[in-house]
Amino acid sequence: MKKFLFALAVWAALPLHGWAWGVEGHRAIGIIAENHLTDKARRMVMDLLGSQSLAMVSTIPDEMRYLPEFKETGPWHYVNTALGLAHDPYLAAVKAQVEPNAYNVLLLKIKEMKDPAKTREQRAEALTFVVHIVGDIHQPMHTGRAEDKGGNDIKLTYRGKDTNLHSLWDSGLLDYQGLTYTELGTQYSPVPATLLKTWQATTSPAEWLFESYTIAGQLYTEAAQNANLDYRYYPAHASVVKQRIQQAGVRLAAVLNEAFK
Repeated sequence: MKKFLFALAVWAALPLHGWAWGVEGHRAIGIIAENHLTDKARRMVMDLLGSQSLAMVSTIPDEMRYLPEFKETGPWHYVNTALGLAHDPYLAAVKAQVEPNAYNVLLLKIKEMKDPAKTREQRAEALTFVVHIVGDIHQPMHTGRAEDKGGNDIKLTYRGKDTNLHSLWDSGLLDYQGLTYTELGTQYSPVPATLLKTWQATTSPAEWLFESYTIAGQLYTEAAQNANLDYRYYPAHASVVKQRIQQAGVRLAAVLNEAFK
């Protein structure tokens, strides 16, 4: 717990590096979640986080990874498997992994966040990781292959600039829009009632991972066919980016509403 409090104290002094969804994406997910909280869940979040919002704490786990005290949290942000698995074998492969990963750590942190026997600080730490990891597992390349580091080793050019498949989906496509996280969160918050109900009905993080995994397989195939991406790539994938961020936000809200009901 002291390590976490120390991380919060130095967080503002650390550079904001781009990880899953980048700063703008993670914070937009936090804003979307806040807009779909019940009144009780909102009060509980405020009680745990104080003056911090879901949006602002959403990036803390990425920044903490630069601190030696939190080096072990690196694998908490992704789940690697082989490509080409069908639904049931994929879920079995994810659930069979015993080393810490985004799936099993998320389940653990949800449990800790709800546990009244934990201190307020412990529950706040757990909440911070829940916010972040839900965002991570909706970014497709966080379900990629271990051998290419989730697409980090898949070199590409995007609009004439060198990048890689993971980085492009972390922040490159969001940066292309030129919107702040507040603008993204506001623009993406309205979700049709039918979609909201459907997305929140899928309550298993393993299923969220399989959705990302399916998209990641398509992205790997596209990258293998063409490593030089032009202006057509963004409009071809913009709806997927928007949907995954919206899904992360409304599902995060559903997790918190259930935990704090």
